[in-house]
Amino acid sequence: MLEIDYSNMMSDVIGEAGLTGEDFDTIEAGARKAHEEISGRKRPGFAFLDLPEQDVSALKEMGGEVREGSRYYLHLGIGGSALGPRTILEALSPFLNYLRSPKVFIYDNVDPCTLENILSLVDLSRTAVNVVTKSGSTAETMASYMVMHEKLGGRTEPFLATTDPEKGYLRKMARDSGMRALPVPPEVGGRYSVLTPVGLLLAEVIGVGADALLAGAREMREHCREADLERNPAYLFGAMLYLMDARKRRNINVMLPYADRLKPLSEWFCQLWAESLGKEGKGSTPYPSLGTTDQHSQLQLWMQGPPDKVITFLRIGDYGTDVPIPRVFEDTGFGYLGGHSLAELITAEEESTELCLAGNGRPNMTITVPVVDAAHLGQLFLFFELATAFAGCLYGVNAFNQPGVEEGKNFTYGMMGREGYGEKRAEVLESRKKKVWKA
Repeated sequence: MLEIDYSNMMSDVIGEAGLTGEDFDTIEAGARKAHEEISGRKRPGFAFLDLPEQDVSALKEMGGEVREGSRYYLHLGIGGSALGPRTILEALSPFLNYLRSPKVFIYDNVDPCTLENILSLVDLSRTAVNVVTKSGSTAETMASYMVMHEKLGGRTEPFLATTDPEKGYLRKMARDSGMRALPVPPEVGGRYSVLTPVGLLLAEVIGVGADALLAGAREMREHCREADLERNPAYLFGAMLYLMDARKRRNINVMLPYADRLKPLSEWFCQLWAESLGKEGKGSTPYPSLGTTDQHSQLQLWMQGPPDKVITFLRIGDYGTDVPIPRVFEDTGFGYLGGHSLAELITAEEESTELCLAGNGRPNMTITVPVVDAAHLGQLFLFFELATAFAGCLYGVNAFNQPGVEEGKNFTYGMMGREGYGEKRAEVLESRKKKVWKA
């Protein structure tokens, strides 16, 4: 089970920058109301909490078909339809494409160079393509699908659709063409969808399996049923980041895993937190990072720059392997490293950074991940989703919509000529006339 150490968030450790019991008292009523909303499923978006009980037999069957019948697997999606699957891939099967098949490519942007490079590496006659968009109308994903449809000669059998079970263009196309399809539960938002077929199919394709991810999520959900913050680590995490913003003006949250395999998790968290909470002038800014790499690029700013950040360390209990540092060059200034190991070094780097930050009155907390495996990754997904939903209640915002994103999509539709969005196109064209400052 994950463990959270929040000592370095408290005033009795880091001084006036830390939180006090009085700070927590200010949200007592709000926290109680938030728990009532969550436990009572007062918003449809809380449906992500019920995903550990879903029936995964259909996606297991489809995953097995792809795993056995394809040499390449191309995942088309963006945002929540790509960040979660990429996290699963990198955390649980790093360097997969060098080791075995099916080789997995996630195309999550519409950079033409990236797609051309992918196409240069795959044999399309042996490629399965999963088109992932809950709405069934995401411009980037559907454009990619259109390209691949043409490349594959209009054939249906290489494609899978992961989308709403009833609504949307993609669902209709799948129904009309006989394309294989999996449903994304309508009540589960895209950034909360990693534990739906959006992420679980990829887990099956790479041989990790959905069951362990869901078991970990289920275990974390059971661990976070209490209303009391001290008994509910997800609530506590969300409450502390909220209080640091509301009471201490620390509105930047650095997610700092000490494992290369978890860098995509920090990026997934950033979408989850930003898109869920950044509304009505509220919310705080998440910031993906990586230890020890960013000790050499960002730590100076965190230590002595503006006092506006909270650091969350992801410490790894057991890396699953280790590399000894040999006793060589003992007559040099770095001979002291000999006899230790790389796991010792990265762990020492992480703990040292905690201490340095705390000693400079910079709040930080540490989540210990016993080992990076499917069960603990499932725990992390559920933990951060629940913490975000809880923080949304404290902020008083709907953590499950994204009106700002929708506005941007509408302008894109207008510029690309979608029917009904002519006014948006006109707005963009008018704005171009104002761009007069050019070097």
